[in-house]
Amino acid sequence: MPDATLLPLALAMLGFVGGHFLLSHPPLRTPLVARLGPRGFQAVYSLLALACLVWAVRAYAEAPRLPLWDLGPAARHATFAVMPLALILAVAGLTSRNPTAVGGERLVRSDRPAEGILTVTRHPFLWGAGLWALAHLLPNGDSASLILFGGMAVLAFGGMAAIDHKRGVMLGAEWDVVRGRTSRLPFLAALQGRTRIDWRGIGWWRPLLGLVLYFGLMQAHGWLFGAALVG
Repeated sequence: MPDATLLPLALAMLGFVGGHFLLSHPPLRTPLVARLGPRGFQAVYSLLALACLVWAVRAYAEAPRLPLWDLGPAARHATFAVMPLALILAVAGLTSRNPTAVGGERLVRSDRPAEGILTVTRHPFLWGAGLWALAHLLPNGDSASLILFGGMAVLAFGGMAAIDHKRGVMLGAEWDVVRGRTSRLPFLAALQGRTRIDWRGIGWWRPLLGLVLYFGLMQAHGWLFGAALVG
């Protein structure tokens, strides 16, 4: 059966996505951190995630492409439109201090717990990853892409809710202050008057770096992933 070759990809994504949620769940995470120490736990967590991700990428390359939908050229155009925003958010998220990040709990007690890109959304990197996943899922309407990119989208958007819940349980009223000044949905806190966009904190170089990365990936996409976008 052709579908049988989808099993390795499904198992790899189950390990990657499920592993993130499972190992982040306080009833499991707390005793593991106590036994392994914070650095030991983070090392094990990262190695398992990397192993599952490498497995998923290799399994995706070998998986059958069973068509599920075809949205035509519009989906491709949507990808080109969304990817710059996704990369800008990802770059800004990776280069900014964030109380939602691993080890970022101490920022909640700082004088400025939410600045820069956090005044847009408190989950900039996850929004970037989620938009990247959806932007690749739409034009690749096949079973393997649904498992890979759909799984990534579930992890990104579901991870936002999971992190917010975990921070709320751990930090209580202190987290309520951060949540009150920020929003999960981009620009919602600003539109509701709960914050002002900190353009100075975001800076000019983060959007520029995101755009440079976008154009670089467009040029190198065929070499990196076997599917040329320009030529």
